[in-house]
Amino acid sequence: MAGRRIAFVFPGQGSQSVGMGRALASEYPEIGATLDHAGSLIGVDLKELCFSGPEEELTRTSNAQPAILALSVAVYGLVSGRLEPFMVAGHSLGEYSALVACGALGFEDAVRLVRARGELMENASDGSGTMCAVIGLDLDKVEELCRRVSAHGTAVPANINCPGQIVISGHREVIEAAAKEAVSMGARFATMLKVSGAFHSPLMEPCAKLFKEHLDAVHIADARVPIVSNVTGTAVRSASEIRQLLLRQITSPVLWEACVRTMRRHGVDVFVELGAGQVVTGLIRRTDKSAATYSTGDPAEISKLLLFAEEERA
Repeated sequence: MAGRRIAFVFPGQGSQSVGMGRALASEYPEIGATLDHAGSLIGVDLKELCFSGPEEELTRTSNAQPAILALSVAVYGLVSGRLEPFMVAGHSLGEYSALVACGALGFEDAVRLVRARGELMENASDGSGTMCAVIGLDLDKVEELCRRVSAHGTAVPANINCPGQIVISGHREVIEAAAKEAVSMGARFATMLKVSGAFHSPLMEPCAKLFKEHLDAVHIADARVPIVSNVTGTAVRSASEIRQLLLRQITSPVLWEACVRTMRRHGVDVFVELGAGQVVTGLIRRTDKSAATYSTGDPAEISKLLLFAEEERA
C-alpha cells in the first residue's frame, strides 16, 4: 500500500558493537567515507573503532556517541531520497542523528556536539552514580520504588522505554538498594547497567551547564519534518524549542514509549531504524505490535528496505 507514513528512528548509546558497519561498508563505500570524515573532525579513527575495536575503546562514552551518530547518518544517506520520513525521532543520543536527518543540525556540528557531550558525561561521572533496568513494573510502581529508596540520595526514572521496561538512575548505593526492592515489589528482575554515571538524572546538572556553551555555539534550524522530543514526547519543529529541549535532555528522562505513541497517533505505521543494531526496533515492537519495522544493520536488511522503498514509489 503506497503512501504509508514513515518515521525514521535512530539508536542511542548501548547499540554499539565491534564490527558495526563493516559489512555495510564492504557493499556501500560511502559508509566508510562518512566514518572517516567524522573521525577527522574529532581526531579519532572512528572507522577502525567501529570495524575492529577494541571494545573497551568503542564503549567509552566519548567514542561511542560520535561513532553511533556517524554510522546512523551514513545509513540515513543510503536511503535519503528513496524514502521520505513523515516524522523523525531518536533515543537519547539518537536524537542528534534525527536532527541531522530533519535538517535542523549540520552533520559536522552534530559530530562535534556529541563528542563534547560524551566527554562531559564521562568527566561528570565520578563513580557515585549508576543506572538499573527494571523489568516488569509499570511507571507508577517504579515511581513508588524511587520514592521508597530516595531518602538517602537520588533515584529517578531515566528511560521509560516501553511497557514493563524502565531504567532508573541516581546515586549508586540508592540504585543498588532499588534493584533489590524492585523484585520484592513484583519486578521480574532488575539489572544493574554497565554505565559510568547517573545519566538522564539531576546528577547530570553540572554536565548540562558546561554543555550549554557547546550548544550555544552551533546553528540550529527549524526542522523540515517534525522531530519527536525525548523530553516531552511531543513533536516539535522550531529551532529555539529544539535547542532548549536538547539542553534539558541531559537531566530529563527519555520518554521513548511516549515518543512511539505520539508517532502512532500521527498516523505513522512504518518505523525505520537507521544505524547499528535493533534496540529501538525492539522497543517499538514491545510498545505496539501492529507497527511495521525495518532495521538497517547489514546489507540484507538494507536490500529489504530499499525494496520496500521501490514499492512505495511505484
